[in-house]
Amino acid sequence: MSKIAKTNAMRILDQKKVVYQVLTYDSEDGRIDGLAVAEKVGKDPDQVYKTLVAHGIGANIYVFVIPVADELDLKKAAKACGEKKLEMLPVKDILKWTGYIRGGCSPVGMKKLYPTFVDRKAEALNVIIVSGGKIGVQVELSVQDLCRITDARVGDVVKE
Repeated sequence: MSKIAKTNAMRILDQKKVVYQVLTYDSEDGRIDGLAVAEKVGKDPDQVYKTLVAHGIGANIYVFVIPVADELDLKKAAKACGEKKLEMLPVKDILKWTGYIRGGCSPVGMKKLYPTFVDRKAEALNVIIVSGGKIGVQVELSVQDLCRITDARVGDVVKE
């Protein structure tokens, strides 16, 4: 297997001396949704998390890291952020605000360190799998390291 080119997320993890494992998958079939990714990397979907980006009434950007099978509850998320209302960032704006594209958006290494929230279900895990910053690349690291690197808060932000 050829060597994987380092992504910005991986460079930051290296710089911060975080232990992580790179998991790759084939994206040629176009199946890059979270459940397909979990299947392709051979991991329990409860351990694989997706990164979602939302914005408040103003220009405040927020990042949410939630299990791939779950849906973000915008009301709970807004409450966690102290906003009256949140809306998902339009796909066309993801690159502009984060430096990543849809399907390859990592909570690590965005253009800015936005307020980040990891769903409370992660508290039950030792390791979490998130995007490595590129379609076809995931990284597995401890939940504590992810929260430390992204300055994330843990909260209840998914629909029941």
